[in-house]
Amino acid sequence: MMKKKLYFWDIDGTLALGKTLIPGAASLIEEIHRQGAHCCYLTNNSSKGIDEYLAQFEQWGIPAKREEFMTAGIYAAKLLKAKFKDEKIFVLGTESFLFECRREGLCVTQEAEEDVAAMLTAYDTELTYEKIRKVCRLLEVHRFIRPWYATNADLCCPSEFGMVPDCGAICKMISLAVGREPEFLGKPNPGMIDYVLKQYGIARQDAMIVGDRLYTDIECGKRAGISTCLVLTGEEKEDSGKADCCFPSVAELGLILRNRKQETVVGYCTGQPFQ
Repeated sequence: MMKKKLYFWDIDGTLALGKTLIPGAASLIEEIHRQGAHCCYLTNNSSKGIDEYLAQFEQWGIPAKREEFMTAGIYAAKLLKAKFKDEKIFVLGTESFLFECRREGLCVTQEAEEDVAAMLTAYDTELTYEKIRKVCRLLEVHRFIRPWYATNADLCCPSEFGMVPDCGAICKMISLAVGREPEFLGKPNPGMIDYVLKQYGIARQDAMIVGDRLYTDIECGKRAGISTCLVLTGEEKEDSGKADCCFPSVAELGLILRNRKQETVVGYCTGQPFQ
Protein backbone atom coordinates (compact mmCIF):
# COMPACT_ATOMS: atom_id res chain seq x y z
CA MET A 1 0.00 0.00 0.00
CA MET A 2 3.04 2.27 0.24
CA LYS A 3 3.62 2.29 -3.53
CA LYS A 4 1.32 5.11 -4.53
CA LYS A 5 1.24 7.43 -7.52
CA LEU A 6 0.00 10.47 -5.56
CA TYR A 7 0.69 11.45 -1.95
CA PHE A 8 -1.41 14.14 -0.26
CA TRP A 9 0.60 15.87 2.47
CA ASP A 10 -0.72 17.91 5.33
CA ILE A 11 1.90 20.52 6.24
CA ASP A 12 1.42 21.86 9.80
CA GLY A 13 2.15 19.10 12.29
CA THR A 14 3.06 16.62 9.53
CA LEU A 15 5.95 18.03 7.49
CA ALA A 16 6.73 20.97 9.76
CA LEU A 17 6.05 22.66 13.08
CA GLY A 18 5.72 26.34 12.32
CA LYS A 19 8.77 27.18 10.22
CA THR A 20 10.77 24.19 11.50
CA LEU A 21 10.92 21.24 9.11
CA ILE A 22 10.44 17.85 10.75
CA PRO A 23 13.58 15.67 10.38
CA GLY A 24 13.37 13.31 7.44
CA ALA A 25 10.67 15.28 5.59
CA ALA A 26 12.91 16.64 2.83
CA SER A 27 14.53 13.27 2.06
CA LEU A 28 11.09 11.62 2.03
CA ILE A 29 9.76 14.04 -0.60
CA GLU A 30 12.95 13.55 -2.61
CA GLU A 31 12.46 9.77 -2.53
CA ILE A 32 8.84 10.05 -3.68
CA HIS A 33 9.86 12.16 -6.64
CA ARG A 34 12.72 9.74 -7.38
CA GLN A 35 10.16 6.95 -7.62
CA GLY A 36 8.16 8.97 -10.14
CA ALA A 37 5.19 9.65 -7.85
CA HIS A 38 3.46 13.01 -7.33
CA CYS A 39 3.05 15.15 -4.22
CA CYS A 40 0.15 17.45 -3.41
CA TYR A 41 0.42 19.66 -0.35
CA LEU A 42 -3.13 19.64 0.96
CA THR A 43 -3.42 22.06 3.86
CA ASN A 44 -6.30 23.59 5.77
CA ASN A 45 -4.06 26.55 6.65
CA SER A 46 -5.51 29.49 4.74
CA SER A 47 -3.45 32.16 6.53
CA LYS A 48 -0.67 31.86 3.94
CA GLY A 49 -0.67 32.35 0.18
CA ILE A 50 0.96 29.94 -2.27
CA ASP A 51 3.88 32.34 -2.78
CA GLU A 52 4.64 32.16 0.95
CA TYR A 53 4.56 28.36 0.88
CA LEU A 54 6.85 28.28 -2.17
CA ALA A 55 9.33 30.55 -0.40
CA GLN A 56 9.18 28.44 2.75
CA PHE A 57 9.71 25.19 0.85
CA GLU A 58 12.67 26.75 -0.94
CA GLN A 59 14.21 27.59 2.45
CA TRP A 60 13.65 23.99 3.50
CA GLY A 61 15.40 22.76 0.35
CA ILE A 62 12.29 21.06 -1.02
CA PRO A 63 11.62 21.74 -4.73
CA ALA A 64 7.93 22.57 -5.20
CA LYS A 65 5.64 23.97 -7.87
CA ARG A 66 2.61 26.21 -7.48
CA GLU A 67 0.29 23.56 -8.90
CA GLU A 68 1.36 21.12 -6.16
CA PHE A 69 -0.41 23.16 -3.49
CA MET A 70 -4.10 23.03 -2.67
CA THR A 71 -5.16 24.99 0.41
CA ALA A 72 -8.62 25.07 1.92
CA GLY A 73 -8.60 28.77 1.14
CA ILE A 74 -7.86 28.33 -2.57
CA TYR A 75 -10.48 25.59 -2.81
CA ALA A 76 -13.05 27.79 -1.07
CA ALA A 77 -12.29 30.69 -3.43
CA LYS A 78 -12.73 28.43 -6.46
CA LEU A 79 -16.07 27.13 -5.18
CA LEU A 80 -17.43 30.56 -4.30
CA LYS A 81 -16.31 32.02 -7.63
CA ALA A 82 -18.20 29.27 -9.47
CA LYS A 83 -21.28 29.69 -7.29
CA PHE A 84 -21.52 33.48 -6.94
CA LYS A 85 -19.72 34.72 -10.10
CA ASP A 86 -19.01 38.44 -9.67
CA GLU A 87 -21.14 39.03 -6.56
CA LYS A 88 -19.45 40.45 -3.46
CA ILE A 89 -18.08 38.05 -0.86
CA PHE A 90 -17.19 39.29 2.62
CA VAL A 91 -13.93 37.60 3.64
CA LEU A 92 -12.36 37.43 7.08
CA GLY A 93 -8.72 36.48 6.50
CA THR A 94 -5.14 37.61 6.16
CA GLU A 95 -3.90 39.95 3.46
CA SER A 96 -2.21 36.96 1.81
CA PHE A 97 -5.49 35.10 1.70
CA LEU A 98 -7.35 38.10 0.29
CA PHE A 99 -4.70 38.30 -2.45
CA GLU A 100 -5.24 34.62 -3.31
CA CYS A 101 -9.03 35.14 -3.42
CA ARG A 102 -8.63 38.04 -5.84
CA ARG A 103 -6.21 35.97 -7.92
CA GLU A 104 -8.98 33.37 -8.25
CA GLY A 105 -11.29 36.12 -9.52
CA LEU A 106 -13.39 36.45 -6.36
CA CYS A 107 -14.99 39.85 -5.74
CA VAL A 108 -13.78 40.42 -2.17
CA THR A 109 -14.85 43.00 0.39
CA GLN A 110 -13.91 43.54 4.03
CA GLU A 111 -16.70 45.99 4.66
CA ALA A 112 -19.98 44.95 6.27
CA GLU A 113 -21.98 45.96 3.24
CA GLU A 114 -25.54 44.68 3.01
CA ASP A 115 -25.24 43.69 -0.65
CA VAL A 116 -22.73 40.88 -0.02
CA ALA A 117 -23.80 37.51 -1.41
CA ALA A 118 -22.00 35.34 1.14
CA MET A 119 -19.42 35.34 3.95
CA LEU A 120 -16.18 33.37 4.14
CA THR A 121 -14.16 32.95 7.33
CA ALA A 122 -10.55 31.73 7.14
CA TYR A 123 -7.67 31.08 9.54
CA ASP A 124 -6.74 34.70 10.25
CA THR A 125 -3.42 35.26 12.02
CA GLU A 126 -4.07 39.01 11.65
CA LEU A 127 -7.41 38.80 13.46
CA THR A 128 -8.87 41.88 15.14
CA TYR A 129 -11.99 42.35 17.20
CA GLU A 130 -13.34 44.77 14.60
CA LYS A 131 -13.23 41.99 11.98
CA ILE A 132 -15.25 39.76 14.35
CA ARG A 133 -17.82 42.54 14.85
CA LYS A 134 -18.29 42.93 11.09
CA VAL A 135 -18.93 39.20 10.62
CA CYS A 136 -21.40 39.16 13.50
CA ARG A 137 -23.21 42.19 12.12
CA LEU A 138 -23.64 40.60 8.71
CA LEU A 139 -24.77 37.30 10.21
CA GLU A 140 -27.32 39.05 12.41
CA VAL A 141 -28.67 41.23 9.59
CA HIS A 142 -28.90 38.33 7.09
CA ARG A 143 -29.45 35.48 9.54
CA PHE A 144 -31.55 33.29 7.23
CA ILE A 145 -30.63 34.81 3.86
CA ARG A 146 -26.86 34.95 3.31
CA PRO A 147 -24.78 31.73 3.45
CA TRP A 148 -21.76 31.57 5.76
CA TYR A 149 -18.76 29.46 4.73
CA ALA A 150 -15.48 28.71 6.48
CA THR A 151 -12.25 27.29 5.12
CA ASN A 152 -11.71 24.63 7.80
CA ALA A 153 -12.93 23.25 11.11
CA ASP A 154 -9.50 22.84 12.78
CA LEU A 155 -9.71 24.15 16.34
CA CYS A 156 -5.95 24.57 16.71
CA CYS A 157 -2.83 24.84 14.57
CA PRO A 158 0.53 23.32 15.60
CA SER A 159 3.40 25.76 16.16
CA GLU A 160 7.00 25.44 17.39
CA PHE A 161 5.87 25.83 21.01
CA GLY A 162 2.47 24.10 20.97
CA MET A 163 -1.02 24.91 19.66
CA VAL A 164 -2.67 28.20 18.67
CA PRO A 165 -6.35 28.88 17.75
CA ASP A 166 -7.23 27.98 14.15
CA CYS A 167 -10.23 28.75 11.94
CA GLY A 168 -12.53 26.37 13.81
CA ALA A 169 -11.86 28.18 17.08
CA ILE A 170 -12.49 31.57 15.43
CA CYS A 171 -15.79 30.26 14.02
CA LYS A 172 -16.75 28.78 17.40
CA MET A 173 -16.38 32.19 18.99
CA ILE A 174 -18.62 33.76 16.33
CA SER A 175 -21.14 30.89 16.50
CA LEU A 176 -21.55 31.28 20.25
CA ALA A 177 -22.41 34.95 19.67
CA VAL A 178 -24.85 34.60 16.76
CA GLY A 179 -26.27 31.11 17.26
CA ARG A 180 -25.28 29.88 13.82
CA GLU A 181 -22.52 27.69 12.36
CA PRO A 182 -20.75 27.90 8.98
CA GLU A 183 -20.42 25.30 6.27
CA PHE A 184 -16.82 24.10 6.38
CA LEU A 185 -15.24 23.54 2.95
CA GLY A 186 -11.78 22.18 3.80
CA LYS A 187 -10.76 18.83 5.28
CA PRO A 188 -12.53 16.55 6.27
CA ASN A 189 -14.75 17.54 3.33
CA PRO A 190 -13.33 15.33 0.53
CA GLY A 191 -13.89 18.00 -2.13
CA MET A 192 -10.23 19.07 -2.29
CA ILE A 193 -9.05 15.49 -2.80
CA ASP A 194 -11.71 14.85 -5.45
CA TYR A 195 -10.64 18.02 -7.27
CA VAL A 196 -6.92 17.10 -7.28
CA LEU A 197 -7.50 13.46 -8.27
CA LYS A 198 -9.45 14.68 -11.27
CA GLN A 199 -6.71 17.16 -12.18
CA TYR A 200 -4.02 14.45 -12.05
CA GLY A 201 -6.21 11.71 -13.56
CA ILE A 202 -5.21 9.30 -10.77
CA ALA A 203 -7.44 6.55 -9.35
CA ARG A 204 -8.34 6.57 -5.66
CA GLN A 205 -6.54 3.30 -4.95
CA ASP A 206 -3.31 4.93 -6.14
CA ALA A 207 -3.45 7.81 -3.65
CA MET A 208 -2.67 8.25 0.05
CA ILE A 209 -3.09 11.12 2.52
CA VAL A 210 -0.57 11.66 5.33
CA GLY A 211 -1.54 13.90 8.25
CA ASP A 212 -1.48 14.49 11.99
CA ARG A 213 -5.20 14.86 12.70
CA LEU A 214 -7.86 12.17 12.83
CA TYR A 215 -10.88 14.47 12.46
CA THR A 216 -9.54 16.36 9.43
CA ASP A 217 -6.72 14.56 7.57
CA ILE A 218 -7.62 10.92 8.24
CA GLU A 219 -11.37 11.49 8.08
CA CYS A 220 -10.92 13.35 4.79
CA GLY A 221 -9.01 10.40 3.33
CA LYS A 222 -11.66 7.94 4.45
CA ARG A 223 -14.47 10.03 2.97
CA ALA A 224 -12.54 10.31 -0.29
CA GLY A 225 -11.86 6.56 -0.40
CA ILE A 226 -8.06 6.74 -0.37
CA SER A 227 -5.41 5.23 1.93
CA THR A 228 -4.61 7.07 5.16
CA CYS A 229 -1.43 7.47 7.21
CA LEU A 230 -1.28 9.14 10.63
CA VAL A 231 1.90 10.69 12.07
CA LEU A 232 2.27 11.63 15.74
CA THR A 233 4.19 14.89 15.39
CA GLY A 234 1.16 17.19 15.56
CA GLU A 235 -2.19 17.02 17.34
CA GLU A 236 -2.50 13.24 17.77
CA LYS A 237 -0.02 11.70 20.21
CA GLU A 238 -0.93 8.01 20.07
CA ASP A 239 -2.15 5.44 17.57
CA SER A 240 -5.93 4.95 17.72
CA GLY A 241 -6.07 2.35 14.95
CA LYS A 242 -8.33 4.58 12.88
CA ALA A 243 -5.78 5.20 10.12
CA ASP A 244 -4.47 2.52 7.76
CA CYS A 245 -0.91 3.30 8.93
CA CYS A 246 0.57 5.10 11.90
CA PHE A 247 4.17 6.26 12.39
CA PRO A 248 5.92 8.47 14.96
CA SER A 249 6.88 10.84 12.14
CA VAL A 250 7.35 11.08 8.39
CA ALA A 251 10.94 9.88 8.87
CA GLU A 252 9.74 6.32 9.50
CA LEU A 253 7.52 6.45 6.43
CA GLY A 254 10.60 7.50 4.48
CA LEU A 255 12.46 4.40 5.66
CA ILE A 256 9.67 2.17 4.34
CA LEU A 257 9.58 3.92 0.97
CA ARG A 258 13.35 3.56 0.62
CA ASN A 259 12.97 -0.20 1.19
CA ARG A 260 15.00 -0.30 4.39
CA LYS A 261 14.63 -3.37 6.58
CA GLN A 262 11.21 -3.24 8.14
CA GLU A 263 12.44 -4.32 11.57
CA THR A 264 14.19 -0.95 11.88
CA VAL A 265 10.88 0.90 11.59
CA VAL A 266 8.52 1.55 14.47
CA GLY A 267 5.02 1.85 13.09
CA TYR A 268 1.75 0.13 12.35
CA CYS A 269 -0.05 -0.85 9.17
CA THR A 270 -3.69 -1.96 9.37
CA GLY A 271 -3.19 -2.78 13.04
CA GLN A 272 -0.04 -4.93 12.62
CA PRO A 273 3.37 -3.71 13.88
CA PHE A 274 6.37 -3.61 11.57
CA GLN A 275 8.50 -6.09 13.56
